[in-house]
Amino acid sequence: MKRLSGKTVVLAVTGSIAAVETVKLAHALRRRGAEVQAVMTEAAAGIIHPDALTYATGRPVVTRITGLVEHVLYCGEGGAADLLLIAPCTANTIGKIACGIDDTPVTTFATTALGRGMPVVVAPAMHESMYRHPGVAENLERLRSWGIDLIAPRIEEGKAKVADNETIVLHAERAILGRPLAGKRVLITSGACAEPLDDVRVLTTRSTGQMGRALALEAFRLGADVTVVHSGSFPCVRNIHATSAAEMRSAVLRVCRDEGVDIYVSAAAISDFAPERREGKIPSGSPLTVRLKPLPKVIDEVMAACRPVTVAFKLGWHEEERARAMLKAGVRMVVVNAPPVMGAAEGSFSLMTAGGVTEVSGSKEEVAAAVWSELL
Repeated sequence: MKRLSGKTVVLAVTGSIAAVETVKLAHALRRRGAEVQAVMTEAAAGIIHPDALTYATGRPVVTRITGLVEHVLYCGEGGAADLLLIAPCTANTIGKIACGIDDTPVTTFATTALGRGMPVVVAPAMHESMYRHPGVAENLERLRSWGIDLIAPRIEEGKAKVADNETIVLHAERAILGRPLAGKRVLITSGACAEPLDDVRVLTTRSTGQMGRALALEAFRLGADVTVVHSGSFPCVRNIHATSAAEMRSAVLRVCRDEGVDIYVSAAAISDFAPERREGKIPSGSPLTVRLKPLPKVIDEVMAACRPVTVAFKLGWHEEERARAMLKAGVRMVVVNAPPVMGAAEGSFSLMTAGGVTEVSGSKEEVAAAVWSELL
């Protein structure tokens, strides 16, 4: 799904060794539909040749400001660019932007973009000791106060490494899409639960969490503060680990109680039953009867606890009547799909609201976009 279709991103590159990753970053932005114009400092051009980014973007790289006033053409009033993305951004360039110094093509583009008020995203990269410098920290805070989106680096091996390309692209999409969910606290449950039968075996489902991931990343793109309760880890959101239904219930209710939730999306295959647990490992080779006990409905408890806008998922054939009952009980939307969709990359879904039913088919990302579009 090309969320950046029809948009132009200026990819500004400074003199960090992480500049070697920008060819892949340019390709990632273009795969999402963006037109990419690269701008490089002299130091960046000493690390990666401009021809590499010319190839990656399909456009000549700007390595100096000429009589064509490239910074104005792209980032001035009425300019062609929708976003200035500085990745990687060194401590030196961060300091210059914070002080309004224009002595490289990148800093000149930055000053022009900030004066215009267009979205600017910065992905710092440097040694960790430089990142911890109080002056650098103050400069970063100053950029943040101007509305610049700073992508936190990965602290590894004594370095503040530039964020991975998926994270950078997600921030670019978030900046361009206008953030209609800004200020909203979104809580999502995702993936399968695993209920222990003994010390070795669990009772679970075929859910992979693909739908929850798509919903969470789309909410992030739209500007929300997103928390996901699940057993995995998604980029750009807060991940709370939970394996069993009891752990998921406890985490969800804690977030509702302590932080508050505006929108709750129950996309997880939360266990309806848990087996009576046996100590040790049940010996193999003999018939076994497993007794299942019903578990509380987390969605009902969430709605009672903090009354958020709630999206439910119903899995199975002929679930329309049960979905309508949930709508009458206060659920804003029920997403109905059949078991073959579980674990699949795409499928068909029915989005049921009080206003009617919308049929959606496609990838999980396309379905997630349709869900949020219906809610906005």
